[in-house]
Amino acid sequence: MNRFAFPTTWALAALAVFLGWPSLLLASEGAAPHLDLTNSTVGYLALGIFVLAYALVMAEEFTHLRKSKPVILAAGIIWVLVAAAYPGDDPHAVEQAVRHNILEYAELMLFLLAAMTYINAMEERLVFESLRSWLIRKGFTYRQLFWITGTLAFFISPVADNLTTALLMCAVVLAVGADNPRFVSLACINIVVAANAGGAFSPFGDITTLMVWQKGIVDFFTFFLLFIPSVVNYVIPAGIMHFAVPQVSPPPSDEVVEMKRGAFFIMVLFFLTICTAVSFHNFLHLPPMLGMMTGLGYLKMFGYYLQKTHHLYADPSTFSEEKYRQVLGDVVAFDVFREVARAEWDTLLFFYGVVLCVGGLGFLGYLAVVAQVMYIEVGPTFANTMVGILSAIVDNIPVMFAVLTMNPDMSQGQWLLVTLTAGVGGSMLSIGSAAGVALMGQARGKYTFFSHLKWTPAIALGYAASILVHMWINSSQF
Repeated sequence: MNRFAFPTTWALAALAVFLGWPSLLLASEGAAPHLDLTNSTVGYLALGIFVLAYALVMAEEFTHLRKSKPVILAAGIIWVLVAAAYPGDDPHAVEQAVRHNILEYAELMLFLLAAMTYINAMEERLVFESLRSWLIRKGFTYRQLFWITGTLAFFISPVADNLTTALLMCAVVLAVGADNPRFVSLACINIVVAANAGGAFSPFGDITTLMVWQKGIVDFFTFFLLFIPSVVNYVIPAGIMHFAVPQVSPPPSDEVVEMKRGAFFIMVLFFLTICTAVSFHNFLHLPPMLGMMTGLGYLKMFGYYLQKTHHLYADPSTFSEEKYRQVLGDVVAFDVFREVARAEWDTLLFFYGVVLCVGGLGFLGYLAVVAQVMYIEVGPTFANTMVGILSAIVDNIPVMFAVLTMNPDMSQGQWLLVTLTAGVGGSMLSIGSAAGVALMGQARGKYTFFSHLKWTPAIALGYAASILVHMWINSSQF
């Protein structure tokens, strides 16, 4: 997505390209040998089910069918077909393959759950609302706000997910530009591009970068080699759109939002949690998920402190009524489990369906087809560039998971390239990322598919330039 992804993304599937060259491949480490059923009735049926499920995901905006539902159902059906068609002698081979995929999913799900809980906690403590009100009070011009919101989106999304970042910045844009639809449209496009570009150079910035890091293919600090290409990806389209932004000032506002008690310390704990995850992975060779869950323990213990000391602040007589509302917000103490419950469960379950669906298709041999055609016959540079273009149409989560499952033999530079393209490719269309889809709903009627499409050539120019810059400044990695 491209949201720390967590995000919430929806699109269609174009995986019919999997049909073709038969092969036998180990699609992932530790998995059972995969079949060559790509030209069988079972293979066609499984592929058709997956495409149908993704068509329903793509149509979520119109059907209001949450995206996790069709892919979860499709995952179960595909593995039933795999188990029924498996001709091998080992009756547990399919079971082992399923367990392998579930293990991969579980690590990512727990990692994302901890991160989402922290983001929700900061949102509940009014961290983001406080930032929004501060920006509105400053009285910037529309052009200044265009660059400020874009730059903040670029630097916040590597830590928070691109969806939360985009929604926050869009709230600022709508608050100050409600009477100027042109500014809202351009600013939303800029925010989507910036949030996706910012997430591409950080292991925490997008689910795709997180998957690559957790797989151990690229270490934590190597991702930052993508910083300059990501800047190029954002700055070029922003620079082109700059001249179309109105050079006037919005109406002033004196709204003040203060953060609730404990907000700053929760931000500190989130930073320490990230440090814990990185340290667990780099120094102890433990899964980053374990570090994130340990960090969630930090938040739980601090939440316990907030609950136990809540009564000290819960007596309105000790504060003015206004100060009482600012400090507490309500009479209910901070509850970390409430923030866990507010996690993007539709996204987390959608990710489960994607992992199991792609794993099933890989077991049937379809990922071997893609590996052969794209990474051997055509070449990794073209293939990785196409991954980004596909990510503008097909959700980048299954695309990246498919690449990781195929595990083609590539240089570090090529792995960084596919991480970059999968992260920023979704910016080319409004439906290509969680941020774009969410903002179409938040700024309904002002930011639309076609208003974004008008600037797709500028965004595509930034996409191509970021690839060239990466291949130039990181040539030693190839």
